[in-house]
Amino acid sequence: INHPDVQNYDLHSIKACLSGGSALPVEVAQKFEEITGGRLVEGFGMTETSPVVHANPIYGERRIGSIGLPIPNTDAQIVSIEPDENGEFKVLAQGEEGELRVKGPQIMKGYWGRDDETAKTISPDGWLHTGDIAKMDEDGYFYIVDRKKDLIIAGGYNIVPREVEEVLFMHPKIMEAAVVGVPHPKRGETVKAFIVLQEGADATQEEIDAFCRENLAPYKVPKLYEFRTELPKTQVGKVLRRMLVEEEKKKYAEEAAAG
Repeated sequence: INHPDVQNYDLHSIKACLSGGSALPVEVAQKFEEITGGRLVEGFGMTETSPVVHANPIYGERRIGSIGLPIPNTDAQIVSIEPDENGEFKVLAQGEEGELRVKGPQIMKGYWGRDDETAKTISPDGWLHTGDIAKMDEDGYFYIVDRKKDLIIAGGYNIVPREVEEVLFMHPKIMEAAVVGVPHPKRGETVKAFIVLQEGADATQEEIDAFCRENLAPYKVPKLYEFRTELPKTQVGKVLRRMLVEEEKKKYAEEAAAG
């Protein structure tokens, strides 16, 4: 959809397309449907779920920003991120954010030769902890908020990277964005945004920062920005946030060593 010649092609033979692998920005879904006239539906799965547990209906009600409903024979629930003193996870109410866990015939048996990791991931009664922060609405549609391990804790505030990224995607000059927490001597972590601009676009850090301040709570606004020509990705196109984090940690350590 970002190809400069896309308007020269008739793409209306596309009736439906499924999206997975990483969070689908709302703006991308809307632009795809404007260009093709087809439906772009988002689903969710993991290697450990071989590979799907949720999907939006192609012909039923599709909710933008949602991963949809559990597929047949699959159970899903939102539980507390940390267990209580008895080691139990509390099932949360509709609308509350917690960790998504799933159960069904597609769940893996375990990690080969890694019984300790299997025990951390799958409960004795078969629930797989996905490591994703999510919520469920009143009609049973699920929404991924972000990866639990990607949560940024800056100055005591919990900041969800995807929420900041969604705002960045709203800016007409931005094609791609990734938000991570980077080391900070006083706040623990601080928010940094890596940005790829649309082809031919030109923008300043001040312009992007002003846009973020208009659309985000002050503590969620990135303190650092870096423009790049591309972001590190997996073979299936998923942005490698951890690689960006490792780059920043290495840079921070080198600066600290240099005094």
